[in-house]
Amino acid sequence: MKQAEPLKLISPAKYRIRIQGYLDNTWASQFGELTFTNHLASRQPLVTVLTGQVMDQGELLGILSQLYSLGFPLLSVECLEIHDIE
Repeated sequence: MKQAEPLKLISPAKYRIRIQGYLDNTWASQFGELTFTNHLASRQPLVTVLTGQVMDQGELLGILSQLYSLGFPLLSVECLEIHDIE
C-alpha cells in the first residue's frame, strides 16, 4: 500500500475557503478556477464558500490576500485533496 504524499509548499491541491459575506460569480476571473457558493442560515451571517484547484501555496496566499483586501473575514481554509507534482 502506497503511503500518501505529504503536502508541500509547491503541491497543487484542491481547497475549500470559507469567508463571511457575499461574493458572487462576477468576481470569478479574479480567483482562477475557484467556484463560489453562498450559504445563508437563519440568524447567521452570510457565508461564501470558494472551492477549487490551487496551483501551490503561493497562489493560495494570493487568493487569501485578495479576499483580505476586499474586506472579507476569513472563517476557514481546508485542503481537500493533494495532487502529485508532475
